[in-house]
Amino acid sequence: MNNDIMKGQWKQVSGTIKEKWGKLTDDDLQEIDGNLEVFQGKMQEKYGMEKDEAEKEFNKSF
Repeated sequence: MNNDIMKGQWKQVSGTIKEKWGKLTDDDLQEIDGNLEVFQGKMQEKYGMEKDEAEKEFNKSF
C-alpha cells in the first residue's frame, strides 16, 4: 500500500493495525496518522524491526 492510499484510508486501517501490532498505542496511531515513514519508525522503536521489514509487514497486513 502506498503512502497516499494509507493516508486516505487511515481511519479504517488504524483499527486493524492496532489489533495486529498491540504495542502501538492510540497516541502512536495518532502520531503516525497515515504516514508510512512514521509507521516504520514506530515499528523500529517498538518491535526492533528494520525499515524495510516494517514496510513488508505492513504490506502483508493489507
